[in-house]
Amino acid sequence: MTDALAAPLRTARLDLEPLAEHHADEMAAVLDDERLHVHIGGAPLPPAELRARYARLAAGPAPFHRQVWLNWIMRRRRDGRAIGHVQATVTPGEDGPGAAVAWTVGMPYQGFGFATEAAAAVIDRLRAHGAARITANIHPANTASARVAARCGLHPTTAREDGETVWALD
Repeated sequence: MTDALAAPLRTARLDLEPLAEHHADEMAAVLDDERLHVHIGGAPLPPAELRARYARLAAGPAPFHRQVWLNWIMRRRRDGRAIGHVQATVTPGEDGPGAAVAWTVGMPYQGFGFATEAAAAVIDRLRAHGAARITANIHPANTASARVAARCGLHPTTAREDGETVWALD
């Protein structure tokens, strides 16, 4: 099931390519904007640090964690340009697996619906593979991500995690 979940995805305007260490150089330029970190914290990583992070993500968690990490680079189909990434962490649950999703789109590519398109494709795949509950943690001031979540069918809950609102698709 993991291979099927992690396979590439294709949408009307995007190719979602499984993340690999070699994506770091082009993604460092996409993510090198302080404004992307206002609501998620941290700071842009230099290519070498991003390469190390991508290597860890591509390797996945230790088997005892019982999680599956899914990460894709968003690539605009018309020109092949990397514009962001989307991810899901799948965990086992009593009623079936649950998944937490997240997305980031580089500043020049925001406002064109790319995050919604990528997140919806990932959510559709997760649902097709039996995900019982899908969530996204969104900072209360991150109205752009809240709009993406709402367009994907998620709704805000009363739950909070690290100061973020948990949005859910049940």
